[in-house]
Amino acid sequence: MKISPYISFNGNCEEVVAFYEKVFNVKAEIVRYKDAPKDGEYQVQEGTENLVMHSQFNIGSETIMLCDMPLEHPVNNGNSIAIMAEFDNIDSAKTAFEALKVGGVVSMDLQETFWSKCFGSLTDKFGIIWNISIGT
Repeated sequence: MKISPYISFNGNCEEVVAFYEKVFNVKAEIVRYKDAPKDGEYQVQEGTENLVMHSQFNIGSETIMLCDMPLEHPVNNGNSIAIMAEFDNIDSAKTAFEALKVGGVVSMDLQETFWSKCFGSLTDKFGIIWNISIGT
């Protein structure tokens, strides 16, 4: 079994994806609402054609999935999910942490803890909580 976070946004998913592509040096797949197969049941809502219906990228062996929600189902960001990103070395962890904190809010600076040689937590400029750590 594999569990992947699926994060929803209100129309700015493309901006979020571009940001994470830079932070983690990855390339994301993007499918827009207008790219969905046409059938009698599904109609693309006007104004959503260019929004992201589905996007995903890998960080190591883990998959992160993202989308823009249809206009009739707006997202209310909460604090009930965090993404844990475990890095192999301190330099990689610091690089990601520094990039993610731009425009965000740091709740715990990177530091040595009893469970990790390097751990920190922040909320990025898109309201996503990230726990950055060195794997054990």
